[in-house]
Amino acid sequence: MTLALIHAHGDRITVVHEASGTELCAYVYRPEAAWEAPKPYLHPIRTLSGGLVTDYRPNDHRWHKGLQLTASHLSGQNLWGGNTYVHGEGYLPLPERVGSMAHVAFDDVHARVDSAVMAERLTWHPHGGELWAEEERRIEVRDVDPESGSWSLTWTSAVTNRRDEPLRFGSPTTHGRPAAGYTGLFWRGPRAFRGGRVFTAEADGGDLMGVQAPWLAYVAEHDGRDGHATLVFEHAPSNDHLGEKGTHPAHWFVRSDPFAAVAPSWAFHDELVLDPGETLSRAYRVVIADGAWDRDKVAAHLAGHAW
Repeated sequence: MTLALIHAHGDRITVVHEASGTELCAYVYRPEAAWEAPKPYLHPIRTLSGGLVTDYRPNDHRWHKGLQLTASHLSGQNLWGGNTYVHGEGYLPLPERVGSMAHVAFDDVHARVDSAVMAERLTWHPHGGELWAEEERRIEVRDVDPESGSWSLTWTSAVTNRRDEPLRFGSPTTHGRPAAGYTGLFWRGPRAFRGGRVFTAEADGGDLMGVQAPWLAYVAEHDGRDGHATLVFEHAPSNDHLGEKGTHPAHWFVRSDPFAAVAPSWAFHDELVLDPGETLSRAYRVVIADGAWDRDKVAAHLAGHAW
């Protein structure tokens, strides 16, 4: 199950599963179009057998890029990309509100037999370029299991407010649009994944928008090749909600129509306020598997792989 890294400096790092020859994922850190809120992202992401499970710059939302960390409403700025939601007016082209997240340096990039790590420092900026936040990010590929046809990706981010006033994390929902609480880690699936099956440990289907659950699974069928893929999104037990609400499972933003998307939202119903000098830490695991897993299989897999 040996993993290897291919680093195209200034552009991307690709993780390869040598036994199968599959490029499991590529972490792209070169900046892209300003209107799309430049930021590093993972695309493509593939199953062990090579099935593609991410989309890149789809025609409905050019700023959707694989798996990425976003901030759709951040103290009046848009680090998500594209048009900005304004209550009562809808989505407006406001380029003066579109910011960016910039790669600074990698502190650790290595591959071992059973894991690969990319540890990075980034900075967050409003449109004007000021320093608003510093982030320490760690992405790890691990738990490669040819028998189950699965592997895991963990994403950990620690974001420190470097302003002299609070950073306010929000979403279109906190600004007045129902069922649009996207912000934080965001996945966009391929066009073929529209209409996939969504479930948690306790519920199925289209009533999961905005609910709380420790994990959420998305099962869909490929175009261009036979078979299905399953993605399981799980928040770490250590994820805390700032303020008086205490530890909580994520509020899920999830759509299977008109496109496939999942985000364990940082601010679905309420803004999250980060005081000057304070750090927001979040960790997530994404299991990428060949085949259509059911609830029991997902639960057993997660129980068998500790954080």
